[in-house]
Amino acid sequence: HIPVSTYYELGEAGGDVCLQIHTHVTESSLSLFGFFTPKERQLFLQLIQVSGIGPRLAVTILSGLPLDHLIQAVSAGDTGRLATIPGIGKKTAQRIALELGEKVRALFPEAEAAGVVSPAGPAYSDVVSALVNLGYPRNQAERAAGKAVRSVGGEQFDQLLKRSLNELAG
Repeated sequence: HIPVSTYYELGEAGGDVCLQIHTHVTESSLSLFGFFTPKERQLFLQLIQVSGIGPRLAVTILSGLPLDHLIQAVSAGDTGRLATIPGIGKKTAQRIALELGEKVRALFPEAEAAGVVSPAGPAYSDVVSALVNLGYPRNQAERAAGKAVRSVGGEQFDQLLKRSLNELAG
């Protein structure tokens, strides 16, 4: 089992892949969970420690938002943002924020310091909204818009949208 973010990082079919693996053993099953980066695996391990969150739901959470956005939402206690993830209700979002907020800030201090988790400006939000309205999943739209902000560094909607669409097209 892998999160969507890992799926998008995989190369061509039949190519070599190196994943960070977590083996989850229960009385009735043996499951492997793969992650493209150690950072994803670390967050997964933290998520499955939260009461009521199993490994499959943790993978769903990792698939629901780009990794840096998820880290920022957890560390900031942004339950509204967490509750937008399919399968996560208000109470689960509150539990995640409460139980993991400090742990995530301690594990990933560089994320907030580097400023990679909060793309700036209303143009970013407008681009994400436009991409979602065009039919792209929110997490893909946020990832593409985030990359566009980092590469273009602009506040202009048209430049960010064009770069985001190029990013999504590959």
